[in-house]
Amino acid sequence: MPRGVWALPPVAVLALVFLYPLALVVQQSLTPEGGGGAFDAYGSVFASAAFREALWTTVWLAVGATAGCLVLGFVLALVIAFVPFPGARAVAKFIDVFLSFPSFLITLALLFIYGSVGMANGVWTDLTGTAEGPFQFLATPWGVLLAEITYFTPFVMRPLLAAFSQLDTAQLEVAAGLGARPARIVRRVILPEALPALAAGGSLVLVLCLNEFGIVLFTGAKGVTTLPMLVYGKAILESDYQAACVVAVVNIAISVGLFGLYRMVSKRAGA
Repeated sequence: MPRGVWALPPVAVLALVFLYPLALVVQQSLTPEGGGGAFDAYGSVFASAAFREALWTTVWLAVGATAGCLVLGFVLALVIAFVPFPGARAVAKFIDVFLSFPSFLITLALLFIYGSVGMANGVWTDLTGTAEGPFQFLATPWGVLLAEITYFTPFVMRPLLAAFSQLDTAQLEVAAGLGARPARIVRRVILPEALPALAAGGSLVLVLCLNEFGIVLFTGAKGVTTLPMLVYGKAILESDYQAACVVAVVNIAISVGLFGLYRMVSKRAGA
């Protein structure tokens, strides 16, 4: 039996459960409902202020969250890998477990602490007697940004910790022996070795943030509409399925392009 025959069942399943629904979405986006050209829906969606605002919100939140994850993840990975403290290995293992958590779970935890009726505001109102506490930022774009950084930082830390584990400690000892300060060692020795892992982790976080839906939904941030939220609004709230499919196709195209970048960077990083 030819070897290629064994590939047919998984390819058929993949085509049925993924490619066929994707083809239906693309077809719906190109099917005019009231006559006209195939790309009229794209022109209408692209011309709408709601789409442009959602695209801008999606991009700046994804870029901001990625930048925050890179900085915070690099610092935390440095501490775990090179600053000896009790429980460092347990923390590193917990990061692997954290990657399996759903995003809305972290958002709920933040709501319990910093939400309008959360613990922080409850303590404040109990102490001051005011009607409401000062922590209202979770319902703003900054709250979404904080939640995304909190959730996605371990996705940067995991490849960094793997890269740090392969770093030759003799280089650090030689640099320290020559009188280099810790900041200089990090900048001249550790950072160059960590750049491929940083690029791979950052690329992955960027892709994930572009498609994040649960965090934005669960924070209840007013006026924060990303592309996935726009798809939800068009399809579920407005029943405008063609516009929803157009936005979905745009989101898929951006995500696939960035995923290709992530794979290229990951291959160079050996991830």
